[in-house]
Amino acid sequence: MVRKKQKKAWSLPTTAQIEAEILREKYNRKYKQVLRTTMYSLIVVAAVAVLIATLALPVLQISGSSMEPTLHDEEIVILLKTTNLEREEFCCFTYQNKLLIKRIIGLPGDKINIDENGNVYVNDELLDEPYITDKALGECDITFPCYVTDNHYFVLGDHRSTSIDSRSSVIGLVSEEYIIGKIFFRIWPFDKISIIK
Repeated sequence: MVRKKQKKAWSLPTTAQIEAEILREKYNRKYKQVLRTTMYSLIVVAAVAVLIATLALPVLQISGSSMEPTLHDEEIVILLKTTNLEREEFCCFTYQNKLLIKRIIGLPGDKINIDENGNVYVNDELLDEPYITDKALGECDITFPCYVTDNHYFVLGDHRSTSIDSRSSVIGLVSEEYIIGKIFFRIWPFDKISIIK
């Protein structure tokens, strides 16, 4: 015996079904619009962040021990691009395709002297350096007193016994044209987040 397939009766959707479908479509359109707006906003924010990080506030990782005990190996800091530098601030400068970080000790026109015990004198006054733990003359092959010429800086590392800096003729006085800016904020590790002095 062959059964006949019954045809399903086609019926018009109810008003409630139509309203539900309209609401669903409106929700989908609104969801897509919000998603699109959010994506555009995130792209713009990311682009601005990259521009700021590249042009004004680059992020650097410390490598080595020449700035201990103030800055340690693998710490991450923020650099502010500027040429307005003060004595005892950290500067970042280029040297043989590398970035070096040192502390500014002598400004243009200053007279620098360092005795055999590592005491630093700027314009014949002993420099108070609470940021160093042990004074040392370190690797020094220049003659003191040293006079800082125009548009140059005399820089030292905080770890005086190991730092290669302006005491060595290898680096000498740092020209302003090689200075990128100053280090002002530590962002890593999190327990040491702080303004750097």
